[in-house]
Amino acid sequence: MKQIKINTYVVCLGFFLLSLLPSWSLKAQQRSSENTGIIFSNQSFKKMLVIARASHKNIFVDAYAIWCAPCKQLQKTTFKDAKAAAYFNKNFINIRIDVEKGEGIDLAKKWQVEGLPTLLILDEKGEIIADHTGYVDGTGLLEFAKEVTGKE
Repeated sequence: MKQIKINTYVVCLGFFLLSLLPSWSLKAQQRSSENTGIIFSNQSFKKMLVIARASHKNIFVDAYAIWCAPCKQLQKTTFKDAKAAAYFNKNFINIRIDVEKGEGIDLAKKWQVEGLPTLLILDEKGEIIADHTGYVDGTGLLEFAKEVTGKE
């Protein structure tokens, strides 16, 4: 009889703990999304233009190359800055373009990218509003964007 009570207790405890897993998982996902930084789309530039027009948002472009050390530093630090990420994720359609591959080659020519990293803010038609070449920290990136958009 004692063994049955213990087994029942263990089974009930197991079900209780299993019922908590979805909430733990949800909280972990929420924390994870808060810490991801600027969310860049992996869609083509043409698709991003369509999305920008539909949402009436400007486009933020990180024009980079895989060998570029300052580009890697932007990705590790600047784009993970919480304030910058919140601002960019709310106000822009964000895309990273490798200027040495695929559509990035032609886009780099069109945008006259001469140094890396090049950060561009484009209007919803794809026209350059502002650009910045070189590394910038999260605060500097946020100031750059706010100056261009006029939004706090």
